[in-house]
Amino acid sequence: MALKASETALILIGYQNDYFAADGILNGVIATNSEHNHTLSNTFNFIDNALELGIKVYNVPIFFSDDYSELDNPVGLLAQIKELGAFKESTAGGAVIDEILKYGDKIQEVRGKTGFNCFSKTELNQTFINEGIKNVAFAGVVTSVCIDSSARASFELGYNTIVLSDCIAGRSKMENEFYCDDIFPLYAHVKTSQQLVNSFNE
Repeated sequence: MALKASETALILIGYQNDYFAADGILNGVIATNSEHNHTLSNTFNFIDNALELGIKVYNVPIFFSDDYSELDNPVGLLAQIKELGAFKESTAGGAVIDEILKYGDKIQEVRGKTGFNCFSKTELNQTFINEGIKNVAFAGVVTSVCIDSSARASFELGYNTIVLSDCIAGRSKMENEFYCDDIFPLYAHVKTSQQLVNSFNE
């Protein structure tokens, strides 16, 4: 059965300079420069298709104040982010990449994300309820952290959840393959961006 574009949302996670700029603080977290380019080019192609189809696109960046007051005793990656000074809203590194910003108001920015799950502390779920969204697709970084956490939350909230295998990047190619082959299928559909485009025409 074909999906309805009017009931579908694309969520963009992590498209910020600290990940994707050459001098980004966490640039080395994503496997390689080719992985960066692969993820970005596929994402932009899909955004263009999504907007043409009438899919709603939401960018959910992670922002912190200069003193990281949003974090209470952070551990793991969040502790590393604080230690390195990444994703400060006041810095160029924390800014959303220009390629996303060029879409202007065609992409809706949802603020409040200060952890891995894009639904936590944001208005995203209420927005989807208001908009009649039933299908939620994910693109971005990092595969094993924000993509996994956010996609699980999407599933638990009752959405038909889709992970775009060619629009995400992890810390290694092996990580990406493992999550796409063994983890995401436990709760989501794993599709390439072209497969998802095709599903609107079936």
